[in-house]
This record gives sequence, C-alpha cells and structure tokens, in this order.
Amino acid sequence: MAGFSLQGRTALVTGARRGIGAAIAAGYAAAGADLILLARDAALEDTLEAIKLNGGGEATVITADFADPAEVEGVASALVSERRVDILVNNAGTIRRAPATETQTADWQHVIDVNLNSTWAVTRPIGAAMVAQGEGKIITIASLLSFQGGITVPAYTASKHAVAGLTKALANEWAASGVQVNAIAPGYISTDNTVELRADLEREAAIRERIPAGHWGRPEDLVGAAVFLASASSDYVNGHVLAVDGGWLAR
Repeated sequence: MAGFSLQGRTALVTGARRGIGAAIAAGYAAAGADLILLARDAALEDTLEAIKLNGGGEATVITADFADPAEVEGVASALVSERRVDILVNNAGTIRRAPATETQTADWQHVIDVNLNSTWAVTRPIGAAMVAQGEGKIITIASLLSFQGGITVPAYTASKHAVAGLTKALANEWAASGVQVNAIAPGYISTDNTVELRADLEREAAIRERIPAGHWGRPEDLVGAAVFLASASSDYVNGHVLAVDGGWLAR
C-alpha cells in the first residue's frame, strides 16, 4: 500500500472546519500527511482533534475570507513563499438557494467569489510553485452540478461547471511539469450545505429514491478518493472529475 502513503507530504485543505473538508483532513493525517488548514475562522478544534486521533503530524491553521478572492490570493502567495505545499484540496464552498428569477446579484456574486474566484486565487500561486518544484497534486471539490443543472441554485451550478472546466484546463497546462489536477464530484452528502434538502421530506425522499445505493453519503465516503488522487498511485490520472455519488450519474 506504499503507493497510497502521504508520508512526508504537506497538504493544504481549504474549508476544513467541518463536513467534507474536515473528513479529508483527518484522512490525510491517517495517511501520514502534515496539514495546513485554510478556513474563514480559526475555530477548527474538532478538525484538529480528529487529525490528532488519526495519528496526524503537524497541523497549522491559517485564515482568509473566501468571499474576498484578493485576500485569499494574498494569504496563499505568502504561504507558498514560506512553505512547500505538495497537495492542495480546494474544498471551501457555499450555496444559496432561490429560483433564478428571485436570485439577487449580490447572492450570485458571493457564491461565484467563494466557489470559483477564491479557488482560482488559491490554485494559481500554489500551482505555480508546484510547477516550479516539478510535482504536486491539486484536487478541487466539484459537484453533481458540474454535470447537471439542478433546481434553484443557478450560481452554485455555474460555479461547479466552471471548476470542472478549470480542472481540465490546468491539467492540460501543468501535466508535463509533474502536477496532476483533478476533481471529485460528491453525490448527495449529509453536510451543512444539504440541510434544507434533507429537511424537505418530499424532496429528500425523491433524491434518495434515485440514488442506486439507496442512501445519502457521508463526508467520510470522499476520503478514499481524496487519498488516491493525492498519492503516487494517481500519477497518471489528470484532468478527471471523479464522481463519488452512490451511482446517481449512472441512473
């Protein structure tokens, strides 16, 4: 299993306070990586405890407001000037639900800034450093709505289509430099972003009935894919959006 080890690697995970980001951070700790956690605030006690329980090494917390891509880029640029980053997981994201006719421009811009513009703001300086060092792994959390339109989430859908496209564009540019750029598209996962869906009993049942696995996923269900894409075992995987969805897209 040496090909899946992250021993001696440093992983930067954004949005790691809870949910998918926290699960991936703990999974990387178990695989041997040191962690840098980039979050909106420093209240990451639960994630840090999970890292510790998983035998993790060093874990550092830094903060930035993902609604401010300029701030995020400044933080990422300063970080990579001081520390080597081997793995980047772009997980930070948000969603705002409303019919397109009722979606306010401010809400649209907020979602695009957090999900797309701040992903670019982190990835550009860290990816440039990876290209210079001749290796690196970049994994962005995409969505089923990187493939589909969804309902009442136009900004979210646009942002997730965009990060899938960005994944492929950067893979084309950086593959020859030893940098693999991929994405994971989670299915319907029990996180804060899906609280409203799960509270709507009719909608929840309709979603669950379409999932071949017959149930919603958990954040921990993403860890195996995230470790694979961060490890040497995926060195010839590039520009791919890997669905972890219980079979949703197959139906």
